Amino acid sequence: MTRSPPDPTPNSRRRAIRIEVGNDARSYVSAGQRVTLVPLTIKRRHNRKLLIPPTPESAAAAAGGLDAPMIKTLGKAFYWKRLIDEGVYPTTADLARALKLEPGWAAEVLRMTLLAPDIVEAILDGRQPRHLNLQTLRGRHDLLPRDWAEQRRLLGFPPPAQ
Repeated sequence: MTRSPPDPTPNSRRRAIRIEVGNDARSYVSAGQRVTLVPLTIKRRHNRKLLIPPTPESAAAAAGGLDAPMIKTLGKAFYWKRLIDEGVYPTTADLARALKLEPGWAAEVLRMTLLAPDIVEAILDGRQPRHLNLQTLRGRHDLLPRDWAEQRRLLGFPPPAQ
């Protein structure tokens, strides 16, 4: 009985997608559009994707402020926004239906992509105010304003350095 050699190509279902972020920039402008990188590891497990936030040891600014659920939800929001922008799903309702989610919840999560870039960076670095939670960010109780200066004031962030 002869055995065939193992397949040299990796199994596409077992690959891990790693998003690397350098220390120099998490946010930059490309072609007139603001780009924010979210430091998550996305691993495929069976038929689903698992979002893994950075460990506190790997985050230099982990002053007890890293909020894993908030970071994961931000990662989902930007990933879903990219799927909609690329035309994979034409609407939020189609995205929610495909992912078997409540459309209202998907819309709440997608609203997080409207946060000011410095607020997103502060959350990823664990520098957000202590009182800030996921329900506030998703606009569960009161919708967050679209104006970034108003968001900073409402959420307790200092104005950006000029």
